[in-house]
Amino acid sequence: MAGQRHELIQEVCKVLARIGAIKFGIFKLTSGKTSPYYVDLRLVPSFPDAFRLITDAYATMIEDELGLGAFDRIAGVPTSGIPFAAVVAFRLKKPFLYVRKEIKLHGRERRVEGILAPGDKVILLDDLITTGKTLANAAEAIRKEGGEVEHAFVLIDRQEGGREALADVGVELHALMPIQEAAKVLHEMGTIDEEQYRLILKQVRE
Repeated sequence: MAGQRHELIQEVCKVLARIGAIKFGIFKLTSGKTSPYYVDLRLVPSFPDAFRLITDAYATMIEDELGLGAFDRIAGVPTSGIPFAAVVAFRLKKPFLYVRKEIKLHGRERRVEGILAPGDKVILLDDLITTGKTLANAAEAIRKEGGEVEHAFVLIDRQEGGREALADVGVELHALMPIQEAAKVLHEMGTIDEEQYRLILKQVRE
């Protein structure tokens, strides 16, 4: 299983490199932090082959690490997680819903869009995690409407405290790639140089 996972990580890294998703510069992240690198997973749905590979990776991770009988619904986290969650829910034949950043001021005035019954077990799905604030807020929104949230799935963990922040609110993080591992693969492939590799590692919070 470990060998298959490493092969999958290599394939995902190749795709991310090919579509230009790995960027260096000065970036302000959703968390409000600044970073010398950015992984732009919003590009992925524009490349059908990349989109298929990555949504398949999510689906496999969910089946292997949790099992389809352990949850009722998949929730996409705004906004980057929504397209991934919708396709993964379709592939796994699970109901899809999504969480708004804010309550809409018309209609039903809800943050959670979709059918959610009290006691439903919901897994969260986002593209990546930095501090964990966005995923924690989504978990809170679903819990307020009666859902149960114990697991969150992301493609990349930037390893900047997100896993610990989710654990503090009772959510276990599942990530295909810790950024340290992704950076090592990208460096070995020659996609990033030594300086860029060290820039990524410097952001990791042990």
